[in-house]
Amino acid sequence: MTTPLRLGALRVRDRNRVAQILDATAVFRPDEISVALELFDEGVVTAGGEMSSADVVPATSSRPPASAGSDYVFLGAFTPEDELVAYACYGPTPATDRTWDLYWIAVHPTAQGTGGGTHLLSEVERRLKEHDARMLVVETSSRPEYDATRGFYRARGYAEAARLRAFYAPDDDRVILTKRFREPHEGGVACHE
Repeated sequence: MTTPLRLGALRVRDRNRVAQILDATAVFRPDEISVALELFDEGVVTAGGEMSSADVVPATSSRPPASAGSDYVFLGAFTPEDELVAYACYGPTPATDRTWDLYWIAVHPTAQGTGGGTHLLSEVERRLKEHDARMLVVETSSRPEYDATRGFYRARGYAEAARLRAFYAPDDDRVILTKRFREPHEGGVACHE
């Protein structure tokens, strides 16, 4: 039996825990963790400082997800004891028609396999669909330590849309996965695809 997780907005006080989660996964390099924390600082710290409980957007909220002054949206999965065990960072892709990027999703190893990552990703997708998103784009590495990550996305309906050979390093491709919520040209909106 799995422990139910509560989804909610990240708070300034969660910064150290985000770093711990990223480090504990043992797949992110120090420079990647630094980038993740820069996004956290822009999306959580700069966007409003410490949030009150009224600022935490419930999982069922229809309020637009973007933080004031930031293009990065953070969603955390918390235990009943309020311990952050997983988080996602996503945002609108600039200069596109309703395309969004999933920048980060990470689950602490002690919580992996409990459905926390699936719960987070499902909630991100639900929120994006509510806001008429067309597509979610995920970029990841081709390194062997990312095999499970790529399998996670494929099992949830993401398809490889592109692969840029030797992008990150000579033996490390950039793998781009996408999931469409609307078909191209659906709804009468001209799409550039």
